[in-house]
Amino acid sequence: MLVLHHGWRSSASRRVRLCLEEKGLSYQGHDVDMAKMEHHSPDYLKINPLGVVPTLIHDGRPLHESGTICEYLDESFPDSPLRPETPYERAEMRNWIRHIDGLIGNLIVFNWRHHLQKVAQQWSDEELAEKLRNIPSRERQEAWLRVARKPYTEEERDAARGKLVQLLDKMEDALAPSGWLVGRAYSIADIAAVPFVKRIDEEIAPDQLSEKSHPGVSAWWARIQARPAFARANIGPFLTS
Repeated sequence: MLVLHHGWRSSASRRVRLCLEEKGLSYQGHDVDMAKMEHHSPDYLKINPLGVVPTLIHDGRPLHESGTICEYLDESFPDSPLRPETPYERAEMRNWIRHIDGLIGNLIVFNWRHHLQKVAQQWSDEELAEKLRNIPSRERQEAWLRVARKPYTEEERDAARGKLVQLLDKMEDALAPSGWLVGRAYSIADIAAVPFVKRIDEEIAPDQLSEKSHPGVSAWWARIQARPAFARANIGPFLTS
């Protein structure tokens, strides 16, 4: 039995849901409300001591990190493979995942200023200190502190936007041979990029997802959104009214 503890807007969670849907796997989903700090609750920390989403539980055993989870699913359920055939291309796939994961801080600059910032700014200093004590990751402590008391500036958003647009540049080059990031088929490397491109297209730099600016990425993004699994994974708008 597969159980997924996830957040609807979480980029890492979106990856795993997309992988599950691409492979046609049934799973039981549990929404973790990050604004209510449910991912830092004692019960959740028992299954994920890092206090992040998602967590996949398979036959009672928890697994963390979206890239690792996607590879595990592909190896455990090999039908409709999502990894390249050759060792070299699988290594390239992992390098793509690592590269994209390294940009998550730039995505936080934009993502956390919406619903999470609205919640965090209402906390008193005492409430904030208490909540920070329950966050295992120093990096995430800093992110919560920033949105609660020192919101990211427009200059910081511009710098983060520039680094995310550089991701599109790198993708443009990689997509040229076959239309996919690695080898000649859709893979977990493509899945890793989906949440980032979704946010770039939705708010961060929508002008860059055009045939003029990045034609290869624009065509790739159209193919991704046309896949039935994309709709089933419920990768809807990040920004809601």
